[in-house]
Amino acid sequence: MSRLRRIAAACLFALALPAVAAEDWVARSNANAQPLLKVLADFSPESASSLGVPGYDEGVFDLKPGTNERFRAAAAAAKSQLQGKRSGEQDARVLQDLDIMIEAAQQQIDSSQINEKYLLPYIDVGQAIFQGEFGLLDDEVPAKRRAAALVRLKRYVGLEAGYTPVTELAKARFAEVADKPGLLGPVKAQVEKGITSTPQYVKGLRDLYAKYKIKDADKALDKLEAQLNDYNDWLKATVLPRAREDFRLPRDLYADNLKNVGLDIPPEQLMQKARLSYAEIRNEMQAIASLIAAQRKLPDSDYRAVMKVLKQEQIAPEQVEATYHEVIGKIEEIIRRERIITLPERAMLMRVASPAETAAQPAPHMDPPPLIGNKGERGTFVLTAGNPGAGGKAEAYDDFSHKGSTWTLTAHEGRPGHELQFTAMVERGVSVARSIFAFNSVNVEGWALYAEAETKPYEPLEGQLFALQARLQRAARAILDPMLNLGLIDKQRAHQVLTDEVGLSQGMASQEVDRYTFRAPGQATSYFYGYTRLMELRAKTEITLGPKFDRMAFNDFVIGQGLLPPDLLDQAVEKEFIPSRK
Repeated sequence: MSRLRRIAAACLFALALPAVAAEDWVARSNANAQPLLKVLADFSPESASSLGVPGYDEGVFDLKPGTNERFRAAAAAAKSQLQGKRSGEQDARVLQDLDIMIEAAQQQIDSSQINEKYLLPYIDVGQAIFQGEFGLLDDEVPAKRRAAALVRLKRYVGLEAGYTPVTELAKARFAEVADKPGLLGPVKAQVEKGITSTPQYVKGLRDLYAKYKIKDADKALDKLEAQLNDYNDWLKATVLPRAREDFRLPRDLYADNLKNVGLDIPPEQLMQKARLSYAEIRNEMQAIASLIAAQRKLPDSDYRAVMKVLKQEQIAPEQVEATYHEVIGKIEEIIRRERIITLPERAMLMRVASPAETAAQPAPHMDPPPLIGNKGERGTFVLTAGNPGAGGKAEAYDDFSHKGSTWTLTAHEGRPGHELQFTAMVERGVSVARSIFAFNSVNVEGWALYAEAETKPYEPLEGQLFALQARLQRAARAILDPMLNLGLIDKQRAHQVLTDEVGLSQGMASQEVDRYTFRAPGQATSYFYGYTRLMELRAKTEITLGPKFDRMAFNDFVIGQGLLPPDLLDQAVEKEFIPSRK
């Protein structure tokens, strides 16, 4: 989820109220958020722009001298203002939002300090610029805003007065601390992938400027290509010699990563929970695989063998989008018929990723709509088809281009998963604190896995088998990511588990290991943990309410809370939802 990740990393939201008329307490909560919101938007204007914040379309991320110190000072000052607002506040919901934002500010400060303590500041400039430009060069962005992409590009490359090329700023920040003893360089594979992805980013941007007919961009694009090539030469000469083969992070830095994604238990406890689920899911997969084998008269009923047969039934490339759109319609029928959740009023978008998008984010993902000031823009479920290798060649996936896989991936990235999750926030209006400052992967991904489970019983057997495979993959993530980062397993064995036991393609397994080791260490644990917490809450609520439990009402309530972390969501259900149903 490329844009989702940028939102999570920046932890910011728009400097305005939601498109939907806000309740009084929401409006007051959003007003409280303004000082911290401005700090974060000033340091990451691309993220603010992608969320719909007016005034940030031409902005570029801050890499000027002292950026870390300036950010921490500004965030601390905003945090102090938020703390000052607590004493006079009587509304429990506004107080809760203040606490969410205070904690988020402190977490940002802590993460900045611990990363500065341990890591050399390597930046994949090509990826950052592509994502910054892509946030404006998109079908769902109004045409009048797209012209700002060229201003932003000129600022990236130093063609605007007062702006230094981002590549030069990135070099300078690295050089400032290069001689400081004990700092860890980036993972070697990460740098190599960044270098080999540069041509895709440049071509992707040229294609986007041509698609949207933005004139007079050639000079800036040529300048960008030359600067990125020069930057790559510098990376090879200066950064790669400092890069490390050992991807493991210091334990407290990995712990900070886990905290940022929403994990509130030790990794050893998470692995213990996940191992039990891993074994149980495989048993359930075997039961369904045996039914499919009997129906199809297959010679081998082992779930691995059955999945291999089903994955051979690949959808023709030109039919992939049409097939997914057909499945979207079928899942919406299930949602209505089974009263799973209230569907958004807007139709859902889905498309296949460009090569440049795939280089920037090789996993299928959801690009959410602007969450404020939304004028009908929709989020998009983006399907990727391969994992770009360090040598420049992509390892193709066969994981998402057969009919069995279309069901659960649509449920996860589309409806009732991420697309519904974010569209509901646009249509219903949720406070800034609950939309963004409470944002972490446990909250977001937990819902998407829960959405898979809600639709699984009504899918064909092939869809159910691959829904379970996806769940098995998430349990494996919660085992392998910590094991790799704690030095309990090597990359080769982790890759083998993913291919031989989970049943992923070579390319998808490589993408997974890359995720655990350098793309986002710790993030992959959030899926399983978020899912288990939400399922535990669902079970507790059903047991409490008995025949008065209403699934649709429960799911609508959960979505209506925004992105509350598990403990706060549990409180909301206990204090608001359960009493309302008795």
